[in-house]
Amino acid sequence: MELRTYIVEDNATIRENLIGALEELACVKALGWAETEDDAAAWLAAQSAQWDLAIVDLFLKQGSGLGVLEACRGRMPRQRVVVLSNYATDDMRRRCAQLGADAVFDKSNEIDALVDWCIQQSGDGLSRAA
Repeated sequence: MELRTYIVEDNATIRENLIGALEELACVKALGWAETEDDAAAWLAAQSAQWDLAIVDLFLKQGSGLGVLEACRGRMPRQRVVVLSNYATDDMRRRCAQLGADAVFDKSNEIDALVDWCIQQSGDGLSRAA
């Protein structure tokens, strides 16, 4: 199953590299992206049935990824939200989990773990659909 994914990342280079890697290595299809909390929350709400995964950075041009997590609290059970940040401290991981994040990955050393997680989610989706 292809994971229809929305990226919330304000650094264009990181965003483009992330999309390229996930589309090549995992069953991910990028639907779009946002650089701000408000834009991300608005898109995710307006397209509420159209996405499977949101990948959210914590530090954005406006607002924060924590606000995006808060905006996703009412998402459908099949939808997943993960945080990808350079600020993946133990305290921040706990805070993200409290706000409903399904996983937290550190940009500097856990990209492979994110790819593996996406592959697992797409595989789980196939078994659920069968």
